[in-house]
Amino acid sequence: MRVRIVGHQAELREIGRVTTAAAAGRGGSVVVSGEAGIGKSTLLDAAADQLDGFTLLRATGTEFEQDLLYAALHQLCAPLLEHRHKLPDVQQHAIEAVFGLGAQTSPDPLMVGFAILGLVREAVRERPVCCVVDDVQWVDEASRRALVFVARRVTVEPVALVLASRDAGSVAGIADLPRITLTGLDNEDARALVNSEAPTGIDADVFDRILAEARGNPLALLEFARHGGPFGVPGPHRSRTDVVAALEAQFARRFELLPEPARPLVVLAAAEQVGDIGLLRRAAERLGLDGEDFALAEGAGLLSLGPRLRFRHPLVRSAVYASASAETRRRVHGALAGVLDPETDSDRRAWHRAHAVIDADEGIATELARSSDRARLRGGYAAAAAFMERAGELTPDPGRRAARLLTGAQLRLRAGAPNEARELVAQAERHLLDEQGWAIARLLRARIEFQVSHSPQATATLVDMISGSAPDQATEAYLEAFTSFMYNENEPGRLNDLGTRIRERLPERPPERPVEFLLTALLDQIMLPVDQAVPAMRTAVAECRVTSGGTAPWRMNLACQVATDLREDVLMAEIADRQVDFARRDGVLATLPQALRYQSIARVALGRFDDAAASLDEARAIDESAGTIPVVGPDLVLAGFRGDVERFRRLAEPMGRGERPLEIAGEQYATTVLHNGLGDYETALNSALAAQRRHQAGFYSIWAVYPELVEAAARLGRTSDAVVAMDHLEALARANPAPWAVAERSQARALLELEDDPEPLYRQAIDNFARTGIGVLHARAHLTYGEWLRRENRRADARVELRTAHDMLVRAGARAFADRANRELLATGDPSARSGGDALAQLTAQERSIVEKVVAGATNKDVATMLFLSTRTVDAHLRNVYRKLGISSRRQLRELVPPEIR
Repeated sequence: MRVRIVGHQAELREIGRVTTAAAAGRGGSVVVSGEAGIGKSTLLDAAADQLDGFTLLRATGTEFEQDLLYAALHQLCAPLLEHRHKLPDVQQHAIEAVFGLGAQTSPDPLMVGFAILGLVREAVRERPVCCVVDDVQWVDEASRRALVFVARRVTVEPVALVLASRDAGSVAGIADLPRITLTGLDNEDARALVNSEAPTGIDADVFDRILAEARGNPLALLEFARHGGPFGVPGPHRSRTDVVAALEAQFARRFELLPEPARPLVVLAAAEQVGDIGLLRRAAERLGLDGEDFALAEGAGLLSLGPRLRFRHPLVRSAVYASASAETRRRVHGALAGVLDPETDSDRRAWHRAHAVIDADEGIATELARSSDRARLRGGYAAAAAFMERAGELTPDPGRRAARLLTGAQLRLRAGAPNEARELVAQAERHLLDEQGWAIARLLRARIEFQVSHSPQATATLVDMISGSAPDQATEAYLEAFTSFMYNENEPGRLNDLGTRIRERLPERPPERPVEFLLTALLDQIMLPVDQAVPAMRTAVAECRVTSGGTAPWRMNLACQVATDLREDVLMAEIADRQVDFARRDGVLATLPQALRYQSIARVALGRFDDAAASLDEARAIDESAGTIPVVGPDLVLAGFRGDVERFRRLAEPMGRGERPLEIAGEQYATTVLHNGLGDYETALNSALAAQRRHQAGFYSIWAVYPELVEAAARLGRTSDAVVAMDHLEALARANPAPWAVAERSQARALLELEDDPEPLYRQAIDNFARTGIGVLHARAHLTYGEWLRRENRRADARVELRTAHDMLVRAGARAFADRANRELLATGDPSARSGGDALAQLTAQERSIVEKVVAGATNKDVATMLFLSTRTVDAHLRNVYRKLGISSRRQLRELVPPEIR
């Protein structure tokens, strides 16, 4: 039967445009928003009824199960599970963890999103897919996050998502999706609806009263017309909220008019979200009820029977459940728990058992605690918290109850719900807490305040509380607090104050674990002179290198930064690559973008700009998929070294004074590099001096800015401005005489002409850079030496150095520095200087990234997996590449791409 709607025809056509575009390969999503009863569900049914040749996937959120992890995905994606074997292993494992089909692992939430997207992409090989999800406001958080992820990634896929929510603007993730807002019907459409659907013979005055009371709400119009009695709906004109309440009361009355044997059956159905008829019949038998009586409820217009039982409207379900007595609700939950498989449906069974009892029950509480552990392992902290909170409520022993409530508070905090966490701590404090329990409660309160405000006061309180309450957690928390301040605090002196506070509370024994070495290194780097900080920094990097397999990814990022500041090129590159490999292997997509950005910085230093761009493209793709705001500092650094002024300006323009210190440091360093390459030494020096002042004020600084500062100051003849930077470079090279550090010191001394004959210093710099992998700085060392030789009027010698620099810089893609070398060559009278064209210059960044992976031997499917694109998108990009380059095969592409890019 085709669904008929009155009014909302324009909205139905809008949904039709989305599904029609999807059928043509231009996927998209739309959210239908409006109050309860306004027609969202009917509109979704009508839209689904119009689909032709689609695979239709449906799910409905329910208030009762909104805390059950991935409950909506279980409804929506069950028909697609057979496709999981075609996915990459990490995605297949994520799907199996979500659906309980494999080992209980903890899949990264973003990886779950990619895995669900992978299932859908496999399904569209057969036919287009339309996902229809009603009552998204009640969909569990994990499922909603995956749905939003998919919605943002299907623009070139034959996939449509049609979602419905009462207040889309307040539902996380869907507020920025295309939206249709339903309003009440006008009087003409309202009359048409009532005349077509309601009984005939309604008195005209009653009819007008119904129109006034329903306020255009279609469900209210029909309910009041059919069941309002001979005088319509009593009472004054209603607000929107009153209309919904009246509807619930109407459904409750109709439920109460059912024969006695049928009423518990309807409550049973209201308590079971999936609508599994077989399960409901088995539960009915357990209650001594006749499953055939479901037909009575269907006849009363409360529900419909089919492969799945569906309530006429979500308000019917909530009204029925609320109308039932507490005893009846407990009985139906007990019956459902009794027929659910404890092996395959253990969490849902535990949830129903928890709602079937009055008194505390340690057996059920233990079962709930196990479900909480499973949810936590699968990354569902909100669901884990809900299970643990209920476990605490059902625990008989006061001490154990308090402990479980505190665990629930910790999980709520991990789930990003500090207010709920604070309430659970308060509940725990009302029970019997031992000394350890009180310590945990106080520490939790401090963590909550820190997470809410990150204020100096909250941070100081957290540090103090940790030192007295949780010494086993102290170092991790100190490091978290210090790095949070390091990257976010904008007031001078506060970072040093916090560092002093932490130092006073650290144990007197030497560090033993990588996290302890890393904390000591960062404290020393911020608070001590360079030569005193270097020993702890070297030790920390060495320890993190040895144990990197078990080090948290965000700590690996810190270790990579410390290695860079030490000018240890081998360690920098190794740690940067390994942290990306670990994140990819384990599917930790939440930390992969930042790992890729550190990898890009390492690759820029190595002169591998195209590889750096590929890392940044991948990081950006993940950020866009997750809807997170990206960090742009590394993009600025790459644009600065490339001399890409236009891109640099586009990236830097949105950055304002309120940016985080790490972004400010990145922008200042990148600005200095860019303008040194352009020969605008005044701008370069001003930016570098601003970075130096921030460092002296106690902010975190990128040490690599100091060689750039020296170069700009030397070119302007302002050697006095380079004193602090020169002292830094001297101290670093003395304390850690790595070839990179020694090369920078030698070059700086040569530029400032601190010795009578700077030529040996220039040669020392070139020789030491040659012992590293730092290709772009090696090339620039040849450039500065060639520039000095030209000024000394040694033109022949200058040409040798400048040609070497030019060729190296062109190969790397450092256009501004290459142009600088070219200008110097011309000044020597050498007209043969090349502009350094690149066959790939006409390609977009995305196309270059794909080309680099293809020429390295990756298949289109491999590239799609690495860049989180569809194979169809990769195919389209490659066709564009072939057209632009005038080629037609992979072999020709490999011949065209320079060997160093491979």
